[in-house]
Formats: sequence, C-alpha cells, structure tokens
Amino acid sequence: MSIRITISDIARELKLTTATVSRALNNHPRISKKTKQLVQDKALAMKYRRNSLASSLRSGKSHTIGVIIPSARVNFFGSVVHGIQNMAGKNGYSIILCQSEETTLLEKNAIDTFLGARVDGILASIALESEDLTHFAELRKKNVPLVFFDRSNDQLEIPSVEVDDFKGGYMATSHLIEMGYKRIAHVSGPQHLKICSERLNGYKAALKDNGMKMNPAYIFQGDLSIEMCQQAADYFLTLPIPPDAAFAVEDFSALGLIKGLKKNGINIPQDFGVIGFANENFDEHITPSLSSVEQQTVQMGEEAFKLLLQLIKTQKMETVLNHKVVLEPVLCIRESSKKP
Repeated sequence: MSIRITISDIARELKLTTATVSRALNNHPRISKKTKQLVQDKALAMKYRRNSLASSLRSGKSHTIGVIIPSARVNFFGSVVHGIQNMAGKNGYSIILCQSEETTLLEKNAIDTFLGARVDGILASIALESEDLTHFAELRKKNVPLVFFDRSNDQLEIPSVEVDDFKGGYMATSHLIEMGYKRIAHVSGPQHLKICSERLNGYKAALKDNGMKMNPAYIFQGDLSIEMCQQAADYFLTLPIPPDAAFAVEDFSALGLIKGLKKNGINIPQDFGVIGFANENFDEHITPSLSSVEQQTVQMGEEAFKLLLQLIKTQKMETVLNHKVVLEPVLCIRESSKKP
C-alpha cells in the first residue's frame, strides 16, 4: 500500500513551514518565485497529489461538473461531450459523465452522484422516459447550476443549448419536396420531448408552405429505436396510397425505416426518399448513404459549458433564466434523398 505524501512531508524535507508550502503550491503572491519553484520541484519528486476534496471544501469549488447523456452508444452525444470536454479543460474543469440509458431512475441516480461529489454544476440531456421532470425542478429550487443541451424543456425555465429543431424539420421536409417527392411522411418520436414536437411542427409547416395537405395517416409515432422504425415501413406500405418519402425524427429512426423498406423490396431513393436528423457517423457508410440534418454537436457542447460556467460564476439561476442558445441546422444531402 502506497503512503500518501502530504504538505507536511514536503515542508519537513525542505525545512519550511506547512503554511509556506501550501501558499507556494497555490501560487500565493507573498511567496517568492524561487521558493515556489523549490516547493513545486520537491512536490513533483515526492509524487505529491493534491487532496481535491479537501481543497474543494476550503474553496467551496470542486472544479468538476456532472454531465448526463441518454446513451454513449449514440455518436451524437459523444460528439457533444467532446465539445464539453474541450471547453472544460481550457477552464480548469474536469467532468463526471453518467448515462441515463433513457431511464428516469438512472437520471435521478446520476444527479445524486453529482451532488455527493459536490460538482459545481450539471449539464443534462433529458432521458426519453422522463415525462415528470421534478428531479430537475428540485435542482433549480436548490440553486444548483443546471443547463440542458439538445433535449430541453421550456416549462422549467432552465437555460439550454439546442439546435433550431423546427427549422431543421422544415429544411428536411422542404428538401424532399424540392427533390420531387409528392407524398411525404414523418417518422416521429415521443411528443413530450421538445426536439420531437418541434421537428414535427417543422414538417407540418413545410408541407403547408408548399401547398401540400398533411395526411395524418402519414405520421408514424416511433420511439427512436431502429427496431420500431422498421415497422414504420410495413405500416406505410399497407396504406391505400403509400407515401413516397419520409423525414425521420433522427438517424436511428431513419436507419430502421431504410432497413424496413429494403426488406419489402423498395428501391431507395428511386421509389422512396429518406432523410434523418443528427448526421450520425454511420450515415455516409450505409447503402444508400443517408441524408440528414447536422446539429453542430461540438459547438453545442462548447456553448453548453460556457453557459454553465456563467451560472457557476454568478451563482444566481435567475440571471440567466430561460437563456437559450439556438444553433443553426445544416442540411447534409446524400444518396437516400436524391430522386433521379
């Protein structure tokens, strides 16, 4: 078992007081450069490690933030975390990452873990299962710095960073119309998630603005899974007049739809066009390659951290209530929506 080196050990080796060593390690202006260098060199040689818990108790800051993502298996969230990590590192922060696996229970457990670790703030993307958001409302009541990213909720008045989902849905649907598709469907997601309801609204608005009547039968309620969205293909093809294209609420739903269409012998994009949302890594590697809407993921992570840092520094949630950073969606056109 290794022996933990303390400030007292360094002080004894250098024949200095513990107060002097402590101040030197904390870059105190009253300590000379020569002494600071002497102490830092000895600390390095003795493999001294700062007691971060004790330091956080003294300063009231842990310089750690908690991050909740629905799933690490989705590249979108990994890319957002990359952006968070970049900005956190530049500002001297570490992150604790937890997955909710789309469940409310694990989301609540993550919050308990973060509070136990005395994090300075929390970044979260709401789990699919979480319709009751009391656990987040409680954080706001306790004045715990909290920022949502991607999946947010306007009713809670919690700051957020998100893409313009309405505009993205509008752009995706308009693209299919421009390609010459006439009967455009939508594979939707749970409507308690704002991203799903906004993308659906964008789809409806694009149809209306292009003089196309929305057919309620052309909206398939999915659950963001590949498996269920394979069933969307079967459903659409059994309709008296099937659609000839679909905008899927996100890329895994689009992938499920494509698999289902292929199983039924449908040629994509000649007979059926498909576009998704998120621009996942697999999009350009499947056949046909998947058109999608890019969500500026790294920028989303960076902006979320910057907004959280603002909250941490002010310690007043009221100063940035309802503050929202909205990023521009970008169309990524590939083979799946290019009608010959």
